[in-house]
Amino acid sequence: MDKLPVYDNHIHMSPHGRNVDALREYEQAGGTGLTLVTLPYPEVRIADGRDFARSYEITFDLAARAREATDLEINIAVGPYPILLMSLAEEFGLERAEEMMVQGMEDAGKAVQEGKAVAIGEIGRPHFECSPEIWDASNRVLQRGMEIAKENDVPVIIHCESGTTDTNRSLADIARKAGLDPGMVIKHSSPPFVTEEETFGVMPSIPASKTNIKEVRAKGSDRFMLETDYIDEPSKPTAIMSVTTVPNKVKWMLASGMADEELICRICRDIPDRYYHR
Repeated sequence: MDKLPVYDNHIHMSPHGRNVDALREYEQAGGTGLTLVTLPYPEVRIADGRDFARSYEITFDLAARAREATDLEINIAVGPYPILLMSLAEEFGLERAEEMMVQGMEDAGKAVQEGKAVAIGEIGRPHFECSPEIWDASNRVLQRGMEIAKENDVPVIIHCESGTTDTNRSLADIARKAGLDPGMVIKHSSPPFVTEEETFGVMPSIPASKTNIKEVRAKGSDRFMLETDYIDEPSKPTAIMSVTTVPNKVKWMLASGMADEELICRICRDIPDRYYHR
């Protein structure tokens, strides 16, 4: 049999972090693929909507370096990080900030069209309490991102509040307004929600903890992905989870009988392939 797939659906690389060395460690632990998600980089100040495209170039450069140094499958997602709307609104006013975020969405769509990225993300809204004005503007920006995803037949990766099924209901509603199948919405840092009643069609990408995995498997589902949200911050080398977490949890799932090879192939190959190899 070919090497068992091991896929982390949410990893970051940073120019000032371990970047390629971290992905080498991931590969040595058994990792075979990942979704590389852009983040705001201190190296690029966002003072204009077109600055987002400059930050995406850092992501593309980091991915190119990692591809040269490893045999990992690297799928790239770019988009304007949703929390930036708040700081941009403070600096430039909410109307201009929203325009800048939408420009970031449009340029993410261009990156997809150019074959540089295969998903738009992480986009969404603040994961903490904010003003109604920020919330509404965030949802408008998010809907535009979903419209662009629909136009390009790619998924969106969502950063937002989590913890209740109402979140997934809301995301599915916005997707339908945008003409996007809710199944093309990937909920980053999802609770162990996997049933239709919990997801409303949204695809859960679940932090790879034993607690989450046990709960998902107790529901008998094989419709989920695993992630670490590794942030590549030297001062926090294991945040949000260690880069080796998913390979280690896959080994644990197999050794404990929590999963067989067929299940691992589904969540670490078949599902990622369906989303990122369209």
